[in-house]
Amino acid sequence: MTALTRQTTYEPAEYVISVSFTKVGKLYHFDFFDFPDLNVGDYVIVETKTLGLQMGEVKSFKHKDELESKRRIYNISRPASPADLLSNQQWKEREVAALIDCREKASEMGGYKEVTFVAAEYNFNGTLLTIFFSTEDKVRVNTHRLRNPLQRQLDARVEFRQIGARDIAKLQDGFGACGIPRCCSTFLTDFSMVSINMAKAQGISLNPTEITGMCGRLRCCLSYEYEQYVEARRQLPRMRKRVGTPHGDGRVVEIHPLRDAVTVLVNDEYHIVEREELKPLEELEALKKAAASPCAKSEGGACDCGSKRPRGNADELMAEMGVESGEKKAEQPEDEGEKKKSKSSRRRRRNRNRRRGNRREKNKKQDAIE
Repeated sequence: MTALTRQTTYEPAEYVISVSFTKVGKLYHFDFFDFPDLNVGDYVIVETKTLGLQMGEVKSFKHKDELESKRRIYNISRPASPADLLSNQQWKEREVAALIDCREKASEMGGYKEVTFVAAEYNFNGTLLTIFFSTEDKVRVNTHRLRNPLQRQLDARVEFRQIGARDIAKLQDGFGACGIPRCCSTFLTDFSMVSINMAKAQGISLNPTEITGMCGRLRCCLSYEYEQYVEARRQLPRMRKRVGTPHGDGRVVEIHPLRDAVTVLVNDEYHIVEREELKPLEELEALKKAAASPCAKSEGGACDCGSKRPRGNADELMAEMGVESGEKKAEQPEDEGEKKKSKSSRRRRRNRNRRRGNRREKNKKQDAIE
């Protein structure tokens, strides 16, 4: 029985292809207007600025609106032919021998004791050899004196690339602590930031054997569900908080974020209670106390803070506040400068009103004549 599968097609005007050239390398985006039938898993030949022709694998399709960078996107040269794939396979078989030659040459020349040469990769036609190496604490290494003799021996352009511990684990493959192939060797293209707080938020033991991966760094999978745990914990009470439950009042002793529940200790008994059944006792008690307590500024219970002050006339309120009323202010003698200022302002106001009245009369007569 033959199973027919339908391949999803993408519009070249709206999407770009994400191409990976090496297992350690990042994803690069290209247009595919001339070859709209490409699918994930196909190999393509791409012209690069620094390394010339390279063969990469199509990893995915991405919408142009999702691209973070607004740089110019180049087109692919052509899909890889069967001859290109065969040539690539032949050069792959020579990578181990090239790595051994590199280690021997470095040992002969000396000065590379702190360097670990991890892997070597040829491009599809054998014109470029990339050697990956690592050092402790990312110490800078002079690889120029090793490049020239190695290029003459291998008859290919040699490039050295320094990588970190996570990249080493990605190149070496293997299985993780979960029993399946490592995430970095299968689908991860970029390494996200991982912190110890992610393990704390998920309630994972901080034992190094529990949170450390094969690379000696924090496991990448700690970031997979971190945001879901943080969002779930916001809706649940904190540890040791007093809550009310159908079983009685108690304290939270354990939180289950993904279950949306907590474990509550009530009378020396543990109960798992859903969030909908919890009552925040501390908040309720604080609200009752605030509602029953008198005004904070009054010892006898009468309010003098102004929140329950009866409305009266302006003079009474101003007298209680210690502010003199307007009549008392008027009784105070004004100095000569203020008198002159008030007279001049009244004179200007009268003149302005007179001009406005003259304009209105003029407009009325003009309307009557028309």
